[in-house]
Amino acid sequence: MLIRNCVLAGALIWTSTAVFAQSEVRSAHADIVNAQGQKIGTATIRQAGTGIRLDVKVSQLPPGTHGIHVHTVGKCEGPDFTSAGGHLNPASRKHGKDNPEGPHSGDLLNIQVKASGDAEASLVDPNATLGDGPNSLFHEGGTSIVIHAKTDDYKTDPAGNSGARIACGVVER
Repeated sequence: MLIRNCVLAGALIWTSTAVFAQSEVRSAHADIVNAQGQKIGTATIRQAGTGIRLDVKVSQLPPGTHGIHVHTVGKCEGPDFTSAGGHLNPASRKHGKDNPEGPHSGDLLNIQVKASGDAEASLVDPNATLGDGPNSLFHEGGTSIVIHAKTDDYKTDPAGNSGARIACGVVER
């Protein structure tokens, strides 16, 4: 009886530790690459309450305002990055914060690239998580961060008229 109780207690501790460790993912990162596969920046992702905070630092991009989104597949095959799939959208909503039927879980605010081609931004996505569940960045198949050529208008489905995909990074633990 004592051995059985010890075995059960050990199994309970192991299970609790595994679940605790899985829900304890507090940060992630992505190396951002251009269409030629050259690293042009990074994204650091942290859990922020029930959402995520994404800190992006990139270079060698065209100056101006660019859409940036979390995409539903963890693949960044250039030159067009269609391998990244569509926006993270497990609730099947419409695109954009200004769309009455939106937003997608992966919709973020635009980034502003300076004349030098550099940009730094800190963005919050209240609809995504590093934890478990349908809005997790760690679902089967992974996720990626994609930067688009144009400004996201925050309302037009499926991607805010933000144009071609010009940079991409696979989200990793």
